[in-house]
Amino acid sequence: MTPPPLSTLTGLIESCRPHPPDPPNILHALLTIHEAYGYVPAGAVPSIAHVLGVTEADVAGVLSYYPDLRTAPAGRHLVRVCIGEACWANRGHRVLQAVQQSLRVGAGGTTDEGGWTLETVYCVGNCGVSPTVVIDDDVHGRVAPEQVPALLERYR
Repeated sequence: MTPPPLSTLTGLIESCRPHPPDPPNILHALLTIHEAYGYVPAGAVPSIAHVLGVTEADVAGVLSYYPDLRTAPAGRHLVRVCIGEACWANRGHRVLQAVQQSLRVGAGGTTDEGGWTLETVYCVGNCGVSPTVVIDDDVHGRVAPEQVPALLERYR
């Protein structure tokens, strides 16, 4: 998905302006921008705050609270490794290490060429077949560390 030019950001923010008696909806504004761009440009926070009539701290607080809202573009492929209790108990941390080694990027990072973003999540609801790795929209259960390179290769 190619994001719209940043010049349209102002229009998106304006479309989220509250109409009295409605209160400002910071999350709605952030989701609107995130949907259009794939991320919320950090430089947009002051404009969002101004249009909504809230503080920059309010916007930054909501932005940092929700892990699915990012402030930088994600890679072409998004890899999420579950580190929830069931996955962790089934050695999900070893799967995470294997993914980190295979991609040569830490959790929360994007590879230099922009092909992969690695994130950790606390539950994807696939506990019965843990540990779980989600690549883009595909859920993979019972992933063993030695399976990681071949799994990632399917998406190259």
